[in-house]
Amino acid sequence: MFKNFYITTPIYYPSGKPHMGHAYSSIVADVLARFKRLEGYNVLFLTGTDEHGQKIQKEAEKNNKEPKIFCDDISETFRKLTKTLNLSNDDFIRTTESRHLKSVNEIWNRLINSGDIYLDKYSGWYSVSDEAYYDEEEIEEKDGNKVSKTSGSIVEWVEEESYFFKLSKFQKRLLDYYQKNEDFILPRSRKNEVVKFVEKGLKDLSISRTSFSWGIPVPENKKHVIYVWLDALTNYLSALNFPNIDDKKYKSFWPADIHIIGKDILRFHAVYWPAFLFAAKLPLPKRVYGHGWILSDDKKMSKSLGNILDPIEVIKDFGIDQLRYYLIKEVSLGNDGSISMQNLKNCINNDLANNYGNLCQRVFSFIKKNCSNKIPKKNNLKDADIKLIKNLKDKVPELIDKINNQNLNEYIKTIVNFSFEANKYFNDSEPWALKTKNPERMNAILHTILEQIKNISILLNPIIPISTKKVLDTINLSDKDISIENIKKDDFFDYNLELKNLDILFKKIDNDN
Repeated sequence: MFKNFYITTPIYYPSGKPHMGHAYSSIVADVLARFKRLEGYNVLFLTGTDEHGQKIQKEAEKNNKEPKIFCDDISETFRKLTKTLNLSNDDFIRTTESRHLKSVNEIWNRLINSGDIYLDKYSGWYSVSDEAYYDEEEIEEKDGNKVSKTSGSIVEWVEEESYFFKLSKFQKRLLDYYQKNEDFILPRSRKNEVVKFVEKGLKDLSISRTSFSWGIPVPENKKHVIYVWLDALTNYLSALNFPNIDDKKYKSFWPADIHIIGKDILRFHAVYWPAFLFAAKLPLPKRVYGHGWILSDDKKMSKSLGNILDPIEVIKDFGIDQLRYYLIKEVSLGNDGSISMQNLKNCINNDLANNYGNLCQRVFSFIKKNCSNKIPKKNNLKDADIKLIKNLKDKVPELIDKINNQNLNEYIKTIVNFSFEANKYFNDSEPWALKTKNPERMNAILHTILEQIKNISILLNPIIPISTKKVLDTINLSDKDISIENIKKDDFFDYNLELKNLDILFKKIDNDN
């Protein structure tokens, strides 16, 4: 029986080129998805693009294109990014697809039927850039403009007829839910922010617009388009063939196990989305994880500041596994993390080239020269050999727990330490000194270090899948053998097969470049 696991990224707003923040959310989700597959889960990993709203309409007009054609072009850029980042996503959804239109109409109709939508007039501050409404205390004056305190985006005063959702009605229910489900919002600091916001009091939410036309029309009143966030959030259901709740996909994967999002869209996911689902009488996702921003020069990346780091350029210069490793290791998932090219180079040189890469290269070269390029059989292991392997195996439940709590930073540091220890073990054991005087002991050392390389590579596989696959291919492990279950097995090598050739995994970076 498969255990199911459903993970989503935010669907990205294709009004401009992808930046490092988009890459980070996607890589984090991919690492978690890949690990759960190694654990034996049937995983559904969703990403995509959010293509409606006033900002898209304005960008399309600027580019003299129809909104749909504009979205086709930009969305394709994001789809290509999934390949460049080596994501293992199972689906890529666009909010301009017919399957999504059906889901949004169903959600709208459910909210109408529950009595939670009414028609009135909206007047207040609105950010086109954020597609978000702000209260008076959430804005400030800056350089002669009114801006959002949180995002820095310009807000404008809007007055128009609008449908409203009775968000205020769900205040107590949301607070009760947060209290009973402690891990619904993580990290804890984000949960505290959300609770504080809801405790201040919730106002009913404007969920339609008439001042622009690029969106999903309100059923029965086509002069209104549905608020882009009600539209966008529904994508998590659209990918499961909702509204067909008897569909195998929906029954297998809803509620979602985790939505990975940036902290700037936490309110939409942790307040509005649960309230919409309550009103629609649908189960809530199990967790919303709001990660920090990837900073450039200690500032959030934005087009207006001109400090956007292009992940594609970084990958061209350094490699995709290298970028994935750096982002997961050096950025603590719940906090903001500043990108530094110097730190990236140091990380590649110290952790990947000198540590893991060097370990694999030395061991495989030694076996090729001294063991007919075949894995030596296990015999007469000493305490030091057994301890090296056992320490890693004993840590597996703790590592699974770190993944399940999205503690990726500590997860990778633990594995790096195993790699350092493996290097030390190899150096201290000196198998090269035993070739003639004690070949049996040499073989025991080589078997032990190869088993440790296998286990380290499996644990690193969700983070650096291309490089670890090369290592595991070298020792003739097939794709189905790359699993957490394999780590628990003591003797898993085919001794009759020769090792395959392994090129240099990670080239050292010249720090002068």
